[in-house]
Amino acid sequence: MSDNKQLSVIPDEVVINKIYFIRNEKIMLDSDLAELYGVETKRLNEQVKRNIDRFPEDFMFQLTEPEFENLKSQIATSSWGGRRTLPYAFSEHGVLMLSSVLNSDLAIKVNIQIMRVYTKVRNMLSTHKDLLLKFEEFETKLADQNDKIIAIFEYLKQFEEAKQQELEQRERPKIGYKTGKE
Repeated sequence: MSDNKQLSVIPDEVVINKIYFIRNEKIMLDSDLAELYGVETKRLNEQVKRNIDRFPEDFMFQLTEPEFENLKSQIATSSWGGRRTLPYAFSEHGVLMLSSVLNSDLAIKVNIQIMRVYTKVRNMLSTHKDLLLKFEEFETKLADQNDKIIAIFEYLKQFEEAKQQELEQRERPKIGYKTGKE
């Protein structure tokens, strides 16, 4: 198993942090993949365009402006500057296909690692699926209770306002010394 140690080019956490969820799919961006493969984004995209038949829409797609803006706001980073075109997103199959168009030793090692990380993520999600289902069920119950909680707060607010008005309407006893003239 020492081969696995040699293949681990980058920490898994780095790869995991470059996997995003867009259009109900786990994807990686061209710029992140290029960084991991040690090539320029422009060069990666050139190789893809030369082999475009290998990348159907479910393997690779270009983000829309709203998707890209949403992604930038989620990541809250300023390292996106300088892009003139919208990024390409690669599904797991698209990342796998990249190994056939990028043939450097580093690209092959990184690609194997990315595939292992995708497998880990998939296993983690399936292992915790029961927890996710419970969480969704809990979230649904909370949503149902939301209207009731709002009604309770409204009632308390009305109760406080009525109590305040009652206090203001009561005649307060005078405070001070009696001089005998009263």
